[in-house]
Amino acid sequence: MERSETELMLKGYGLTTAEFYYRMPDHIHVLNTFIWQEYDLAPDHPKLFEFVEFWQREIEGPLHSVRFTHRKMISPGEWRNSVGEFYLN
Repeated sequence: MERSETELMLKGYGLTTAEFYYRMPDHIHVLNTFIWQEYDLAPDHPKLFEFVEFWQREIEGPLHSVRFTHRKMISPGEWRNSVGEFYLN
């Protein structure tokens, strides 16, 4: 079962964005980039490292480097359920 983005954020996940620099298989001196985004857990980043392993195993273009950033957008302490109605005249 796939979880919603809000459920993931409440469980501590944050948005991880990675920029992969890789060499073109036919032109080894040419670098290209690929952008990847996924909700992941810091500081271990299991989904990011799973993707890096997939790349090394399945993609012909050898990796040159990877830059990434992680942004935790919401935490359990920041979320609260509000029940009620407000009327503005």
